[in-house]
Order: sequence, then structure tokens, then C-alpha cells
Amino acid sequence: MGPAVGTAKAPAGEPNAVDRLAELLTEDLNAVDALIHQHMTSPVGVIPNLAAHLIDAGGKRIRPLITLAAARLLGGGGDGPRKLAAAVEFIHSATLLHDDVVDLSSMRRGKKSANLVWGNSASVLVGDFLFARSFNLMVETGDIQVLDILARAASVIAEGEVMQLAAANDADTTRERYMEIIVAKTAALFAAAARAGAVAAGRPGAEAEALETYGRELGLAFQLVDDALDYGGRSLTMGKNTGDDFREGKVTLPVVFARDAGDEAERAFWRRAMGGERTDDDFHRAQALIRRHDAIALTLDAARDHAARATSAIAALPTNAYHEALDELALFVVERAH
Repeated sequence: MGPAVGTAKAPAGEPNAVDRLAELLTEDLNAVDALIHQHMTSPVGVIPNLAAHLIDAGGKRIRPLITLAAARLLGGGGDGPRKLAAAVEFIHSATLLHDDVVDLSSMRRGKKSANLVWGNSASVLVGDFLFARSFNLMVETGDIQVLDILARAASVIAEGEVMQLAAANDADTTRERYMEIIVAKTAALFAAAARAGAVAAGRPGAEAEALETYGRELGLAFQLVDDALDYGGRSLTMGKNTGDDFREGKVTLPVVFARDAGDEAERAFWRRAMGGERTDDDFHRAQALIRRHDAIALTLDAARDHAARATSAIAALPTNAYHEALDELALFVVERAH
């Protein structure tokens, strides 16, 4: 059984859980990176240039690492999991390109977003190209089950993004609605990445179910921490601008906690600010209200609970270095906020 999720974290300067997982999977990850660069080539120069601007910008490759670790945990390996890991990274990158256009973002992974450099049209079209490349890789595995898993995930992610768009500027968004959105737009790909790795290892039954649950719960924890950091993190740490969610009118869990605990004057503030009538000082007031009601701490508590569910989901799976690394990853996802 893996360790419980607590509060420990690596001292400054030591490799974190993502780094250790990447080291454990160095050979696989190098092969995945080679596949990624091989499949994003095109005679149309803007395609590889724009794709590389995002893909080579220092992302941690967490989702592909989950696919590889899930396969290795269950004794699988070789080209199949590697191709699926590359496909997962292409799906993720495509959604980021599309998201930045929808959200009018100016920063991604600590640098100018692709849409700011090349424009919205090019970003959308290159995102489409990466989606197509992901399906090329899935087909190359010759496994209809993994094609079904990742195709369904791509559909759910798109639905989640539309749900989020529909909920933008709705100050009355409930916690239940918010969770429904992040299950679709974030957790679905984590879940699919883990399940695909298990299926590629020839374990499509209970083990795949357990890993899918691990991925979904990990994805929820990951998104909750991101939402907390948007009100209390640093741009350098996040790779995007602090306060983006607020400026985009996204009602995330810290806002839900602060809104529901506030008085009528505070709820009126949230209705006005999240409804689109924001002033330059409103973000600072939002941060103050969130601090007043301990909304960041409450959000991180929720993230910690989902991380604990992730480790519990795989407790019965084989105990090996990959299992231990996935347990550590669940801890790191939450504690990176501190």
C-alpha cells in the first residue's frame, strides 16, 4: 500500500516527485520526446515553430509520465505506451492552444502565449493539427481500446471547455457545477492517460479501473491547486499571470468558498466583479476576501482529499518503484502550493 498524503515536501534544491518520476522513466521519456518532435514536423513552417513554442517551453509532461508509469507498474513497456504518451501530450498541448485563444491569454509556461506571437487563427489551426497527430499515434498502436479511451477523453475535454465558457461571469455557479466542469476539462485527460497505460500493458480490467480512478482524482487535485494558486501564487511559479481566472470571470472553488461565507455586501461584490464589471482594484479586494474566509486553505484541503483518494485507488496494485512514484506524485501535486 502506498503512503498516505500528508504535508511533507522535498527541501529546496532537491528533485521533486515529477523529476524523480521522469528520471525513473528516462529511456521511455526520451523516446516519447523523439516521437513528439517526429510527429509535429510539417513543410508548413509555422506549424512546427508554433508547436515547439509551447511543447518545448518546459512543461513537466505529467500526463505522459502517468501513461508510462501506469504501463510500467503493470509490467508493460515498449512502443505502445510510448506512442500513447506522445498522443496524450499532443491532446494536452492542443487544448492549451485552444484555451489560450478562448481566454485571450498572454502568458503560458512563463513565456508569451502562442496566440500572442502568431495570432489566434494560427493557434487554433495548429491545435487542430496536434489533435490530428494524436490520433495518428493512437492508430499506430493498433489497439482499438486505447483509441476509444483517448477519443472519448478528447470529446469530454471539449465539452468541459464549453461548459466553462457557458458558466463564465456567472457569479452563482455552484460548487457542484464547478466540480462538473473540472472533471471534464482537466481530470478526464489524467484519467484517460492512466487507463490507456494500463490497457497498453494488457491489463484492461480492474487494474485499469483503479488507475483511471487514480488519474481522475489526481487531475482534480491538480486543478484545485491551480485554482488556489491563481489567488495566492506567483507568476513565475505558475507559468501564467496570477489573477487570470478572476479577470476571465471564472468562478473557481476559492471564489465559491469566499462567496458562500460572505455577507450580502461581499456577495454583491462577487456578482458585480464576476459578472464583468471589474475595476483595477477588484482583484486585490477579491484576494482579501478569499484570505478573510480561508478559501485558499479550504481549497487545498479539498485538493489533499482528492490526492488521498488517488493513492487509495491504486493501493492494491503491485508494489514497485512506479507505484511509489505515483504515490509521491499525488503528494507533490498538492504540496507544490506551499
